[in-house]
Amino acid sequence: ADWLPYRLPFKRPWQTAGALLTERNGALLRLQSADGLIGWGDAAPLPEFGISENAARDFAEESAQLDLAAQRAGVNLATWLNGEPAPASVTVNAVLGSIFSVTPDAIASAVASGFKILKLKVGLQPVVDEIGQLQRLSSALPAGICWRLDANTAWSTNDAHTFICAVRQLPVEGLEEPLAQPSHEQLRALQQEASFPLAIDESTHLLDAVFWQQPPVRRLIIKPARCGGLLSSVALALQARAAGLEVVVTSSLESTCGLLACAHLAAAIAPNSIHGLATANWFSQDTGAAPTISHSRLLLPSTPGLGFQYTGR
Repeated sequence: ADWLPYRLPFKRPWQTAGALLTERNGALLRLQSADGLIGWGDAAPLPEFGISENAARDFAEESAQLDLAAQRAGVNLATWLNGEPAPASVTVNAVLGSIFSVTPDAIASAVASGFKILKLKVGLQPVVDEIGQLQRLSSALPAGICWRLDANTAWSTNDAHTFICAVRQLPVEGLEEPLAQPSHEQLRALQQEASFPLAIDESTHLLDAVFWQQPPVRRLIIKPARCGGLLSSVALALQARAAGLEVVVTSSLESTCGLLACAHLAAAIAPNSIHGLATANWFSQDTGAAPTISHSRLLLPSTPGLGFQYTGR
Protein backbone atom coordinates (compact mmCIF):
# COMPACT_ATOMS: atom_id res chain seq x y z
CA ALA A 1 0.00 0.00 0.00
CA ASP A 2 1.13 3.55 -0.69
CA TRP A 3 -0.33 7.04 -0.62
CA LEU A 4 -0.01 9.43 -3.58
CA PRO A 5 -0.69 13.07 -2.59
CA TYR A 6 -2.35 15.41 -5.08
CA ARG A 7 -3.14 19.11 -5.36
CA LEU A 8 -5.69 19.99 -8.05
CA PRO A 9 -6.34 23.65 -8.95
CA PHE A 10 -9.86 24.76 -9.78
CA LYS A 11 -10.53 26.51 -13.08
CA ARG A 12 -12.34 29.15 -11.01
CA PRO A 13 -12.85 29.44 -7.24
CA TRP A 14 -15.39 27.18 -5.59
CA GLN A 15 -17.62 28.88 -3.02
CA THR A 16 -18.50 26.87 0.10
CA ALA A 17 -20.60 28.07 3.01
CA GLY A 18 -17.52 29.39 4.80
CA ALA A 19 -14.67 29.71 2.32
CA LEU A 20 -13.59 30.28 -1.26
CA LEU A 21 -11.51 27.33 -2.45
CA THR A 22 -8.92 27.66 -5.22
CA GLU A 23 -7.60 24.08 -5.12
CA ARG A 24 -8.43 20.62 -3.79
CA ASN A 25 -5.92 18.66 -1.77
CA GLY A 26 -5.97 14.95 -1.07
CA ALA A 27 -4.18 11.66 -1.57
CA LEU A 28 -4.85 8.47 -3.49
CA LEU A 29 -4.47 5.12 -1.77
CA ARG A 30 -3.02 2.41 -4.01
CA LEU A 31 -3.38 -1.18 -2.81
CA GLN A 32 -1.39 -3.74 -4.78
CA SER A 33 -2.51 -7.30 -4.10
CA ALA A 34 -0.44 -10.47 -4.22
CA ASP A 35 -2.44 -11.67 -7.23
CA GLY A 36 -1.44 -8.64 -9.30
CA LEU A 37 -4.51 -6.42 -8.90
CA ILE A 38 -4.51 -2.74 -7.93
CA GLY A 39 -7.28 -1.14 -5.89
CA TRP A 40 -7.72 2.62 -5.62
CA GLY A 41 -9.23 4.94 -3.03
CA ASP A 42 -9.41 8.73 -2.66
CA ALA A 43 -8.93 10.61 0.63
CA ALA A 44 -9.83 14.30 0.35
CA PRO A 45 -10.74 15.86 3.72
CA LEU A 46 -12.96 18.94 3.65
CA PRO A 47 -14.28 20.26 6.98
CA GLU A 48 -16.81 22.50 5.18
CA PHE A 49 -18.53 19.30 3.96
CA GLY A 50 -18.19 17.57 7.32
CA ILE A 51 -15.37 15.33 6.07
CA SER A 52 -12.61 14.89 8.61
CA GLU A 53 -9.18 13.45 7.88
CA ASN A 54 -10.16 10.14 9.49
CA ALA A 55 -13.43 9.92 7.56
CA ALA A 56 -11.64 10.65 4.28
CA ARG A 57 -9.02 7.95 4.94
CA ASP A 58 -11.69 5.40 5.91
CA PHE A 59 -13.53 6.13 2.66
CA ALA A 60 -10.32 5.68 0.67
CA GLU A 61 -9.36 2.46 2.41
CA GLU A 62 -12.79 0.90 1.97
CA SER A 63 -13.04 2.04 -1.67
CA ALA A 64 -9.69 0.43 -2.49
CA GLN A 65 -10.66 -2.83 -0.80
CA LEU A 66 -14.02 -2.92 -2.60
CA ASP A 67 -12.29 -2.10 -5.89
CA LEU A 68 -10.21 -5.24 -5.40
CA ALA A 69 -13.26 -7.30 -4.38
CA ALA A 70 -15.22 -6.25 -7.47
CA GLN A 71 -12.24 -6.95 -9.72
CA ARG A 72 -11.96 -10.46 -8.29
CA ALA A 73 -15.69 -10.96 -8.88
CA GLY A 74 -15.29 -9.81 -12.48
CA VAL A 75 -17.92 -7.04 -12.26
CA ASN A 76 -17.84 -3.28 -11.98
CA LEU A 77 -18.20 -1.75 -8.54
CA ALA A 78 -21.83 -0.65 -9.02
CA THR A 79 -22.90 -4.20 -9.84
CA TRP A 80 -20.88 -5.56 -6.89
CA LEU A 81 -22.61 -3.12 -4.51
CA ASN A 82 -26.07 -3.77 -5.95
CA GLY A 83 -25.86 -7.55 -6.22
CA GLU A 84 -27.48 -7.32 -9.66
CA PRO A 85 -26.38 -5.77 -12.97
CA ALA A 86 -26.31 -2.01 -12.47
CA PRO A 87 -27.13 0.58 -15.17
CA ALA A 88 -24.32 1.72 -17.43
CA SER A 89 -24.92 5.39 -16.62
CA VAL A 90 -26.65 7.77 -14.22
CA THR A 91 -28.26 11.15 -14.79
CA VAL A 92 -26.45 14.15 -13.30
CA ASN A 93 -27.09 17.86 -12.86
CA ALA A 94 -24.85 20.63 -14.13
CA VAL A 95 -22.90 22.44 -11.39
CA LEU A 96 -22.73 26.16 -12.19
CA GLY A 97 -21.52 27.81 -8.98
CA SER A 98 -23.10 30.72 -7.12
CA ILE A 99 -26.22 32.50 -8.30
CA PHE A 100 -24.41 35.82 -8.87
CA SER A 101 -21.31 34.39 -10.53
CA VAL A 102 -23.08 32.25 -13.13
CA THR A 103 -23.06 33.74 -16.63
CA PRO A 104 -25.61 33.46 -19.44
CA ASP A 105 -22.94 31.68 -21.51
CA ALA A 106 -22.45 29.06 -18.80
CA ILE A 107 -26.19 28.43 -18.62
CA ALA A 108 -26.46 28.21 -22.41
CA SER A 109 -23.50 25.82 -22.56
CA ALA A 110 -25.00 23.52 -19.92
CA VAL A 111 -28.35 23.46 -21.73
CA ALA A 112 -26.65 22.80 -25.07
CA SER A 113 -24.79 19.89 -23.46
CA GLY A 114 -28.10 18.27 -22.57
CA PHE A 115 -28.42 19.08 -18.87
CA LYS A 116 -32.00 19.47 -17.64
CA ILE A 117 -31.15 20.36 -14.03
CA LEU A 118 -28.78 23.26 -13.30
CA LYS A 119 -27.43 23.64 -9.78
CA LEU A 120 -26.77 27.02 -8.18
CA LYS A 121 -25.43 28.08 -4.78
CA VAL A 122 -27.70 30.50 -2.93
CA GLY A 123 -27.56 31.93 0.58
CA LEU A 124 -24.53 34.11 -0.19
CA GLN A 125 -26.25 37.51 -0.57
CA PRO A 126 -29.36 39.11 0.97
CA VAL A 127 -32.34 36.87 0.30
CA VAL A 128 -34.31 39.59 -1.53
CA ASP A 129 -31.41 40.11 -3.94
CA GLU A 130 -31.17 36.40 -4.63
CA ILE A 131 -34.89 36.14 -5.28
CA GLY A 132 -34.60 38.93 -7.84
CA GLN A 133 -31.59 37.31 -9.49
CA LEU A 134 -33.33 33.94 -9.73
CA GLN A 135 -36.35 35.61 -11.28
CA ARG A 136 -34.15 37.28 -13.89
CA LEU A 137 -32.28 34.07 -14.68
CA SER A 138 -35.53 32.10 -14.88
CA SER A 139 -37.07 34.53 -17.37
CA ALA A 140 -34.43 33.51 -19.93
CA LEU A 141 -34.40 29.79 -19.09
CA PRO A 142 -35.61 27.46 -21.87
CA ALA A 143 -38.73 25.40 -21.22
CA GLY A 144 -38.08 22.10 -19.50
CA ILE A 145 -34.94 23.28 -17.68
CA CYS A 146 -35.00 23.58 -13.86
CA TRP A 147 -32.85 24.88 -11.04
CA ARG A 148 -31.49 22.80 -8.18
CA LEU A 149 -30.55 25.17 -5.35
CA ASP A 150 -28.23 24.76 -2.37
CA ALA A 151 -28.41 27.26 0.50
CA ASN A 152 -25.68 25.56 2.59
CA THR A 153 -27.46 26.23 5.93
CA ALA A 154 -27.45 29.98 5.31
CA TRP A 155 -30.88 31.27 6.30
CA SER A 156 -33.00 32.11 9.28
CA THR A 157 -36.48 30.61 9.33
CA ASN A 158 -37.94 33.94 8.15
CA ASP A 159 -35.49 34.25 5.24
CA ALA A 160 -36.09 30.64 4.18
CA HIS A 161 -39.86 31.20 4.31
CA THR A 162 -39.53 34.40 2.26
CA PHE A 163 -37.38 32.70 -0.37
CA ILE A 164 -39.50 29.56 -0.70
CA CYS A 165 -42.75 31.49 -1.02
CA ALA A 166 -41.23 33.88 -3.59
CA VAL A 167 -39.91 31.15 -5.91
CA ARG A 168 -42.89 28.77 -5.86
CA GLN A 169 -43.80 29.62 -9.44
CA LEU A 170 -40.24 29.46 -10.76
CA PRO A 171 -38.70 26.30 -12.30
CA VAL A 172 -37.10 25.09 -9.08
CA GLU A 173 -36.51 21.33 -8.83
CA GLY A 174 -35.24 21.26 -5.24
CA LEU A 175 -33.60 23.20 -2.41
CA GLU A 176 -30.88 21.82 -0.15
CA GLU A 177 -30.20 22.87 3.45
CA PRO A 178 -32.21 26.11 3.77
CA LEU A 179 -31.78 26.65 7.53
CA ALA A 180 -28.81 27.75 9.61
CA GLN A 181 -30.20 26.00 12.69
CA PRO A 182 -32.62 23.40 11.36
CA SER A 183 -35.06 21.40 13.40
CA HIS A 184 -37.55 18.74 12.39
CA GLU A 185 -40.47 21.07 13.04
CA GLN A 186 -39.05 24.02 11.09
CA LEU A 187 -38.12 21.90 8.09
CA ARG A 188 -41.51 20.19 8.07
CA ALA A 189 -43.26 23.57 8.03
CA LEU A 190 -41.06 24.80 5.18
CA GLN A 191 -41.58 21.59 3.19
CA GLN A 192 -45.32 22.05 3.46
CA GLU A 193 -44.94 25.54 1.98
CA ALA A 194 -42.63 24.45 -0.84
CA SER A 195 -43.79 23.17 -4.22
CA PHE A 196 -40.50 21.25 -4.59
CA PRO A 197 -38.44 18.88 -2.41
CA LEU A 198 -36.30 20.21 0.40
CA ALA A 199 -33.17 18.19 1.16
CA ILE A 200 -30.91 17.33 4.09
CA ASP A 201 -27.18 17.31 3.31
CA GLU A 202 -24.83 18.60 6.01
CA SER A 203 -27.39 18.40 8.83
CA THR A 204 -26.79 14.74 9.57
CA HIS A 205 -27.45 15.34 13.29
CA LEU A 206 -31.14 15.43 12.38
CA LEU A 207 -31.13 11.80 11.22
CA ASP A 208 -32.46 10.36 14.47
CA ALA A 209 -35.35 8.01 15.24
CA VAL A 210 -37.88 10.86 15.08
CA PHE A 211 -36.65 11.85 11.61
CA TRP A 212 -37.09 8.35 10.20
CA GLN A 213 -40.56 7.93 11.66
CA GLN A 214 -41.85 10.99 9.82
CA PRO A 215 -39.24 12.62 7.55
CA PRO A 216 -39.66 16.41 7.50
CA VAL A 217 -38.17 16.72 3.99
CA ARG A 218 -38.52 14.76 0.76
CA ARG A 219 -34.87 14.23 -0.24
CA LEU A 220 -31.64 13.02 1.35
CA ILE A 221 -28.20 13.93 -0.02
CA ILE A 222 -25.52 11.29 0.50
CA LYS A 223 -21.81 12.10 0.38
CA PRO A 224 -20.10 8.72 0.92
CA ALA A 225 -16.87 10.21 2.29
CA ARG A 226 -18.89 11.82 5.08
CA CYS A 227 -21.13 8.80 5.66
CA GLY A 228 -18.31 6.45 6.59
CA GLY A 229 -17.81 4.89 3.18
CA LEU A 230 -19.70 3.10 0.43
CA LEU A 231 -21.20 0.31 2.52
CA SER A 232 -22.49 2.72 5.17
CA SER A 233 -23.95 4.82 2.35
CA VAL A 234 -25.78 1.78 0.97
CA ALA A 235 -27.28 1.12 4.40
CA LEU A 236 -28.30 4.78 4.77
CA ALA A 237 -29.89 4.79 1.33
CA LEU A 238 -31.95 1.69 2.12
CA GLN A 239 -33.17 3.31 5.32
CA ALA A 240 -34.05 6.51 3.45
CA ARG A 241 -35.93 4.71 0.71
CA ALA A 242 -37.88 2.68 3.28
CA ALA A 243 -38.95 6.00 4.83
CA GLY A 244 -40.13 7.31 1.44
CA LEU A 245 -37.24 9.68 0.79
CA GLU A 246 -35.59 10.29 -2.56
CA VAL A 247 -31.83 9.64 -2.44
CA VAL A 248 -29.28 11.76 -4.31
CA VAL A 249 -25.53 11.07 -4.29
CA THR A 250 -23.12 13.99 -4.61
CA SER A 251 -19.35 14.12 -4.74
CA SER A 252 -17.30 15.99 -2.17
CA LEU A 253 -15.09 17.50 -4.88
CA GLU A 254 -12.79 14.49 -4.80
CA SER A 255 -10.53 13.80 -7.75
CA THR A 256 -11.74 11.47 -10.52
CA CYS A 257 -10.86 8.46 -8.37
CA GLY A 258 -13.31 9.44 -5.62
CA LEU A 259 -15.85 10.70 -8.15
CA LEU A 260 -15.96 7.28 -9.79
CA ALA A 261 -16.64 5.65 -6.41
CA CYS A 262 -19.56 8.07 -5.89
CA ALA A 263 -20.89 7.34 -9.38
CA HIS A 264 -20.84 3.58 -8.85
CA LEU A 265 -22.68 4.11 -5.56
CA ALA A 266 -25.31 6.26 -7.30
CA ALA A 267 -25.92 3.59 -9.93
CA ALA A 268 -26.23 0.92 -7.24
CA ILE A 269 -28.60 2.66 -4.81
CA ALA A 270 -30.55 5.28 -6.78
CA PRO A 271 -30.35 4.65 -10.53
CA ASN A 272 -33.39 6.85 -11.28
CA SER A 273 -32.33 9.95 -9.34
CA ILE A 274 -30.47 12.95 -10.72
CA HIS A 275 -27.13 13.09 -8.94
CA GLY A 276 -24.59 15.82 -8.15
CA LEU A 277 -21.59 14.24 -9.87
CA ALA A 278 -20.68 16.57 -12.74
CA THR A 279 -17.82 18.17 -10.82
CA ALA A 280 -14.71 16.97 -12.67
CA ASN A 281 -14.88 19.85 -15.16
CA TRP A 282 -14.15 22.30 -12.31
CA PHE A 283 -10.53 21.08 -12.20
CA SER A 284 -7.82 22.25 -14.57
CA GLN A 285 -6.05 18.90 -14.05
CA ASP A 286 -6.99 15.62 -12.39
CA THR A 287 -5.62 12.32 -11.12
CA GLY A 288 -7.06 10.36 -14.04
CA ALA A 289 -9.41 10.55 -17.00
CA ALA A 290 -12.78 11.87 -15.87
CA PRO A 291 -15.88 9.82 -16.70
CA THR A 292 -17.66 10.85 -19.88
CA ILE A 293 -20.90 12.82 -19.52
CA SER A 294 -23.18 12.76 -22.56
CA HIS A 295 -26.62 14.43 -22.61
CA SER A 296 -26.55 14.66 -18.80
CA ARG A 297 -25.72 10.93 -18.40
CA LEU A 298 -22.47 10.03 -16.64
CA LEU A 299 -21.10 6.84 -18.15
CA LEU A 300 -19.68 4.29 -15.71
CA PRO A 301 -16.59 2.25 -16.56
CA SER A 302 -17.62 -1.25 -17.65
CA THR A 303 -14.32 -2.82 -16.60
CA PRO A 304 -14.24 -4.83 -13.34
CA GLY A 305 -13.89 -2.83 -10.17
CA LEU A 306 -13.73 0.95 -9.92
CA GLY A 307 -12.34 1.45 -13.42
CA PHE A 308 -9.91 4.19 -12.35
CA GLN A 309 -6.76 4.72 -14.42
CA TYR A 310 -4.09 6.76 -12.66
CA THR A 311 -2.30 9.39 -14.77
CA GLY A 312 0.22 10.54 -12.17
CA ARG A 313 -1.15 13.99 -11.24
